[in-house]
Amino acid sequence: MSVAQAAGSMELEECTRNPGYSDVDRGGSAEDTINPVEPEERRDTTALKLDADAEYTQIKPYAGMPKEMVLLHSSKARYRVPREIMFWLMVACTLALVACTVTVIALSPRCLQWWQVSPVYQVYLRSFRDSDGDGVGDLKGIQQQLDHFQYLNIKSVWVSPFYRSPMRDSGYDVEDFRAIDPLFGTMQDFEELLAEMQNKGLKLIMDFIPNHTSDRHRWFNLSRTGDPHYKDYYVWTDCNGSAPRPNNWVSVFGKSSWTYDEVRGQCYLHQFLKEQPDLNFRNPHVRKEMTDIIRFWLEKGVDGFRMGAVKHLMEAAHLRDEPQVDPNKAPESVASEWDLHHDYTTSQLGLHDLLRDWRAEMDVYSREPGRYRFMVSESYDYHEVDKTMMYYSTPLVKENDFPFNFYLLDLPQNTSGLWVKHLVQLWMANMPKGQWANWLVGNHDKPRIASSAGQTYIRVINMLLLTLPGTPTTYYGEEIGMENINVTDSQTQDPAGKYNASASRDPQRSPMQWSGDMNAGFNNKTNITWLPVHPNYTSINVEVQREDEGSVLAQYRFLTALRQSELALQRGWFCYVHADASVFSYLRELDGLNRAFLIVLNFGKESAITDLSSIRELPDQLKVLKSTNQVNDGKALQKSGIPTEAGESLVIQYSTSTRFNPSHPEQCYVSEKACYLSAMDILYKC
Repeated sequence: MSVAQAAGSMELEECTRNPGYSDVDRGGSAEDTINPVEPEERRDTTALKLDADAEYTQIKPYAGMPKEMVLLHSSKARYRVPREIMFWLMVACTLALVACTVTVIALSPRCLQWWQVSPVYQVYLRSFRDSDGDGVGDLKGIQQQLDHFQYLNIKSVWVSPFYRSPMRDSGYDVEDFRAIDPLFGTMQDFEELLAEMQNKGLKLIMDFIPNHTSDRHRWFNLSRTGDPHYKDYYVWTDCNGSAPRPNNWVSVFGKSSWTYDEVRGQCYLHQFLKEQPDLNFRNPHVRKEMTDIIRFWLEKGVDGFRMGAVKHLMEAAHLRDEPQVDPNKAPESVASEWDLHHDYTTSQLGLHDLLRDWRAEMDVYSREPGRYRFMVSESYDYHEVDKTMMYYSTPLVKENDFPFNFYLLDLPQNTSGLWVKHLVQLWMANMPKGQWANWLVGNHDKPRIASSAGQTYIRVINMLLLTLPGTPTTYYGEEIGMENINVTDSQTQDPAGKYNASASRDPQRSPMQWSGDMNAGFNNKTNITWLPVHPNYTSINVEVQREDEGSVLAQYRFLTALRQSELALQRGWFCYVHADASVFSYLRELDGLNRAFLIVLNFGKESAITDLSSIRELPDQLKVLKSTNQVNDGKALQKSGIPTEAGESLVIQYSTSTRFNPSHPEQCYVSEKACYLSAMDILYKC
């Protein structure tokens, strides 16, 4: 055998494991190798076995065997049956997994949106933080204090207007909707603020003022000169220049809603200051302009809008006189908005169509996951709560996520448990089924709750706000109990205060009290503030209260954290259990969850003992989780006698398998019913 043949034989021998395929050059045939010479007596037996078995039956599977051999072995039952079993098991498991996924999705309630899981914090920009020493808060000042929102567990921040403005109404008179007023910073400052907020998981809600512009706006200047395109951008009518009063309509700030313009020779409508002419939303060009402005800021990345003064957007085209509240009053003496029934200047036909168009535009930008764009409207409808409820979306068409609820602003009128229940019930009983509630006790237009109700009640009011169902809104400084300031005539900035000192909104707009340093830490560069700082800033400020576990701030922070961590407080049932002259009490519970919360709030003027022994769903023994009086934290109580001091409130957590809501449906409310399955730690529709 040659060297090459020897090498080939060696290679074949190394690569062939079945001896039946050894090279014939070894001195024998493959057949000899497969059937080696055997003794005579065994040869006959072997021959019979070969006749009985198929060809190659004694050849076992081996690596690298040809396709024919693979097919031969794969068809055998011992290989085929396990393979088929595995295949059908995989199919069954896949189908089961898909079925489970579909079931979980179908049964799961909707996830809460970002504006539902966190309080909304209102920043009045002029007063929040001054970064450049000019005495006025600005965009960079907000950016410097973003950690404060995170400390409070706040995710949503609503900022007052910062558009370019002549500032006749503190920025609510807009000269250019696409520009930042230099008083507050630059567009770059805004973009940096927005980017930093998004990095920290915060959402920015802008103030949008669609009803009017400044009289310095380019549109108004073109309209008053009769430009064909802009001629009807505002509400104009013929009038006598010597007595410019086409009808008896009255401005929110008092006196006639009409002002004569000498350039055009007509009167224009202004439901606020004469420097704030009303836009004409019956003009489709105006509607498009305002929609384009919304789109401009959505493109920038803002997360939502608060639509201001929306009930004034449309006026009756006939311009008739409005009915007087007192028919016997001399018509010429009508000078206040309270003298008239505003049948023709508010809540007119077409208003909700306009808002729904804006909602539709915002929905276009809500398609990106995690970027839902929020919309809330401001409308003071007072006793006409049904008008306020019309701003909610319907099952057929979307509008606002909610309208602002201003009814708790009346809380200081009567500090009692029954009065608070009445105000809460006013909203809950009228809110459309399945909608989301919201609550506020102060804003830039109304006195601070710590002043109107008293410091005694600031803690109990904050606990009410943060344990009711829905979204609470906190006006800056309420988390530390800031109070109104006293403003002299020479210090007055608010135009309403210049018309009527008692109507001034300056007292509730004083600079934020950050520390005991100069200017309360609002402006630490110069000794200038646009309004005076409250004298109590050395004791009531963020820095001091962060070091005090029993402070208003500490309690506020505890409640926001509890609200975010507890499903019963986020989306559970709300059930009235007690109300009297002092105490208002309710439950928060979730079906399937063994934890529930009893909230006891004393709004009275003296201590009280509340007997809840008739509530059989409550255990006899209760334990205080959090009290506004820190010494009562962790205290054990009997449900037959729950003591509270005036202005004290309690969060009591208890365990029970018996729910209150099934047997008391008339006392309970829930936005969307959900149940908790503890075995899988999931929520499901029930």
